[in-house]
Amino acid sequence: MIDFEKGGGLVPVIIQDVNTLQVLMLGYMNLDAYAKTVAEKRVTFFSRSKNRLWTKGEVTGNFLKVAEIREDCDSDTLLIKVYPAGPVCHTGSTSCFGEETAKGFVYRLQSVIEQRIKEDANGSYTNTLFKKGVNKVAQKVGEEAVELVIEAIAENRDRFIYEAADLLYHYLILLKMKDLKLEDIENELKFRSVSR
Repeated sequence: MIDFEKGGGLVPVIIQDVNTLQVLMLGYMNLDAYAKTVAEKRVTFFSRSKNRLWTKGEVTGNFLKVAEIREDCDSDTLLIKVYPAGPVCHTGSTSCFGEETAKGFVYRLQSVIEQRIKEDANGSYTNTLFKKGVNKVAQKVGEEAVELVIEAIAENRDRFIYEAADLLYHYLILLKMKDLKLEDIENELKFRSVSR
């Protein structure tokens, strides 16, 4: 149970992108804001400057769709993982703590790939390739891997980066084809690091 009394009726709320894990902002909630957030699955804060409930995105449309809510060990702080609908900061930045980190972008790309396939997006290269089946997707991954090796031997840094991006992109489609995610591969690598 969240302890709203400890902070005079408010608890700090850390907002984190569910895909990239980047911290996006910090806000505050009272019990009413928390209840509204849980009910609507969109983050609502208690604005200390406006002295009222404030749903993030109510003006811009850049809502924060709730993926997961966690309490800290003392039950006096919340971590809310979200799907942001656009820039979170009033400056137009991805995060109130600076621009988007490249580190987590691959997870966002994984989500975009899943969305294009789920929505059966017309004109989408991702969706078109996925529909061709596992043999075609696996063949494409193989082609991209060979092209990456060629550029590695040629020592052309720019072309190597380009081909590495192609390989990673097609690898993500193959993972989706096999009903797997990057997290599954990370778990295998974590297991190996402990057992070796």
